[in-house]
Amino acid sequence: MATFLYRLGRWAFDRRKPVTLLWVAVLAVAGVLAAKAPAAPDDGFAMPGTEAQRAFDLMNERFPGGHADGAQARIVFVAPDGQKITADANRQAVQQTVGELAHAAQVTSAVDPFQAHTVSQDGTTAYATVSYSAKGGELSHDATAALEQAAQHGRDAGLKVEMGGTALAAHGETGGSSEAIGMALSAVVLVVTFGSLVAAGLPLLTAVVGVGLGMALITALGSTLGLSGTTGTLAMMLGLAVGIDYAVFIVSRYRAELAEGRDLREAAGRAVGTAGSAVVFAGLTVVIALAGLSVVGIPILSKMGLAAAGTVVIAVLVALTLVPALLGFIGRRVLPRKARKAAPGGARRAAGDNGGTRWARWVLRRPLLVLIGGVVGLGVLAAPALDLRLGLPGDEAKPTSSTERRAYDLLSDGFGPGFNGPLTVLVDAKGTPNPKAAADRVVETIHGVPGVVAVTPPVFNPAGDTALVNAVPATGPAEAATTDLVKSIRGEAAALKAGSGATVLVTGTTAMNIDVSQKLSDALLPYLALVVGLAVVLLLLVFRSVLVPLKAALGFLFSVAAALGAVVAIFQWGWLADLIGVDQTGPVMSMMPIFMIGVVFGLAMDYEVFLVTRIREAYVHGESPAEAVVTGFRHNARVVTAAALIMIAVFAGFIGMDEPMIKMMGLGLAAAVAFDAFAVRMALVPAVLALLGRRAWWLPKGLDRVLPDIDVEGSKLQQAAADPLGDREPVAV
Repeated sequence: MATFLYRLGRWAFDRRKPVTLLWVAVLAVAGVLAAKAPAAPDDGFAMPGTEAQRAFDLMNERFPGGHADGAQARIVFVAPDGQKITADANRQAVQQTVGELAHAAQVTSAVDPFQAHTVSQDGTTAYATVSYSAKGGELSHDATAALEQAAQHGRDAGLKVEMGGTALAAHGETGGSSEAIGMALSAVVLVVTFGSLVAAGLPLLTAVVGVGLGMALITALGSTLGLSGTTGTLAMMLGLAVGIDYAVFIVSRYRAELAEGRDLREAAGRAVGTAGSAVVFAGLTVVIALAGLSVVGIPILSKMGLAAAGTVVIAVLVALTLVPALLGFIGRRVLPRKARKAAPGGARRAAGDNGGTRWARWVLRRPLLVLIGGVVGLGVLAAPALDLRLGLPGDEAKPTSSTERRAYDLLSDGFGPGFNGPLTVLVDAKGTPNPKAAADRVVETIHGVPGVVAVTPPVFNPAGDTALVNAVPATGPAEAATTDLVKSIRGEAAALKAGSGATVLVTGTTAMNIDVSQKLSDALLPYLALVVGLAVVLLLLVFRSVLVPLKAALGFLFSVAAALGAVVAIFQWGWLADLIGVDQTGPVMSMMPIFMIGVVFGLAMDYEVFLVTRIREAYVHGESPAEAVVTGFRHNARVVTAAALIMIAVFAGFIGMDEPMIKMMGLGLAAAVAFDAFAVRMALVPAVLALLGRRAWWLPKGLDRVLPDIDVEGSKLQQAAADPLGDREPVAV
C-alpha cells in the first residue's frame, strides 16, 4: 500500500499540470451536468414498516385526491383583550381571512372555525386548518406568500394571528452564514498551524474542489437516483470536514519530509505513501459509518449516508492526486519563510522538541492517573445520557419569537396542549357487514381510553368503507404521556378487529413522529455494532494489533456518551439553556444519536489513524514504545489539534441558529469532536499505550500469518527508494 501510494504521489507530482487540468475538467463537466439536470423529486419522509406510514398509504388509496401527505397550516385567531372572537366584527375578519386562503394557490381546503366548531369555550380563540396539495418543502412562493398576506390582513383587522404547521417548513434557515464562519475560522487555524498562507490555503482549495464535485454529482444524478437537495446536506458538511483533514495531513507530512532534507519530488512521494495510507483507511472507516446508515431502514437516511460516503471517496482521491500535484506547483513555499531560508535538516533539528512532545512525556510519566482521570471525567459527563428521552421536537421547541411557537402556545392556552398534535385514526371497514357500526364502535372505544379529551365523528370516503376519526390527547405531542396514549389506542386494535372486523391504524404527524423515534431507537444498537465491528476489523489490518483497535472503539464510545450527556443536560434538563438560546426543554431529537455516531465515528477514526499510524511507524522503525509515542506526538499532535479545532469551529457555528434541531446537532457534534480529540486521542491514547508497552502491538501468530501486510506505516519505502524500479512510473490507476 505505502509503496504504491508513494509512486502515485511522485507520478502526480511529476504530471502536475495534466492532473490539475483533469480535476478542473471533471469539476466543470459535473457542474454543467448539474446545471442541466431536471429538478430532483422531494425526499418525502417515508417510514416503511411503521403503522403510521401504512395508514398514510391507505389514506391516499381510499381517499383519492385527499393528499394525506400534503402540508397543513393551522391559523390561530385571538380576539383583542376584553372581546370575543365570536363578536360580529371579529367573526367577519376571521371568515374573510379563511375565505381568502380558500382560493390561494395549492390550497385544497380552508375550514371555517365557526362551521368546524373550533372555537374555545371562553370564546376568545379560534383556529382554522388550511390543507395543501403539496408537501411543506414543495409549496410555491405564491402559496406561502398568500398565507403570510392573509394572516397580516387578520392582524390589520385588530386580531392576534399566529401560524403553525408543516406548511411553514419552507421557511427554514439555510445555514450558509454558519458555513462561511466555519471556513473563516478554519483558515485562521490553518494559518496559525502552518505559519504560511500558501500552506493554509491549499487544504481549503482542495476541500472546496472535492465538495463541489460531490454536490454537483448529487445534483446531476438527483432525478435518476431520487437524490434531492436534502440528501446532500450531510455530504456537504462531512465532505468539507474530511477534505480539509486529509489535505492537512498530506501537507503536514510533506513539510516534515522537506525538513528532513529530502528533495521536492521525494517529499511528495513519501507524504502520499505514509500519510496517504492513513488517509485511505481513515476514509474507509468514514465510508463504513455512512453506508451503515442504510441499516436504519429510513430511505432518506440511506440516501444521505450513501451520498456522503461518495463525497468522502472523492475527498480521498483528491488528497492522493490533486494535493501532490498542487504541491508540485508550490514547492518549498509550503514552508514558513524562516524554514525556507534554513539549511535542509535545520527545521528538523529546531523541531526536535515541541508542545506535542512535552505533553506526551507528561502523560508517559503518569499514565495511570491520566487514564483514571479521563475515564472518570468522561463518565461524569456521560451520566445525564442515562436519562435520554428521544423524540422529534415540533413547534413547542422553537424560539418564542417565532410565529410557530406563539401559535402553539395560544392553541394550548385556548384549547389544551393536545390540540397541537391530534391523532388521526383510520378505520378500514372494507369487507365488514356494517362499516358505519364498526366506525361508531371505534369512536366509542377511543372515548373510553384515558388521556383522550375529544373525538370527532367518523368521516367516510366516497366508497363508504373507510373512515377517519380525530382523537385529541390531553397532553402535548412531545410528551411521554402522548406516546403512551398512542400505544394504548393501538392496543385496542386487536379487540376492535375481533369485535367488528375493522382494522384500526393510528397515524398523523404526532403518531408518525413517535414511530420515527421508535424505529431509530430500535436501529441504534445494530447500527453501532455494525460500524464499530467493521471498523475494528479494518483497524486490525491497519495497526496489526488486537488491543489498539479495541482501545480506539472504546474511546469513541466514551466520547459519544459524554457528548450525548451534554446534549441531555442542556436540551432536556435545561442546564445552561439560556446561555445558548434554548427557549424550551424537551426530548432529544431522535436522529441525534444516529447522526452523532455516524459523523463523529468517522472523524474520531481519522484522528486515531493519523496519530497512531505515526506512532506505529516509529515503533516499526526501531524505537521503543515510549519513544514511539513521543515521536508520533512530535509530528502529528499539532496537526490533529488543528484538525479538531477546525471541526469544532464548523459545528459550533450552528449553535447560534434559531432552529432548535440544528442548534442541538451543532452543540452535540462540536462537543463530541472536542471530547474525542482532546480527552480520548490526546490523553487516553498515550496513557493506554504507555501502560501496555510492547503488548499494545501484540498480534497472535496465527492471525499474523493470515492478515495481509498492507504496510500503512511505510516500512518498505526505504527499499522502494533504493530499488531501481522505484524510479519508474506506476501503472495507470
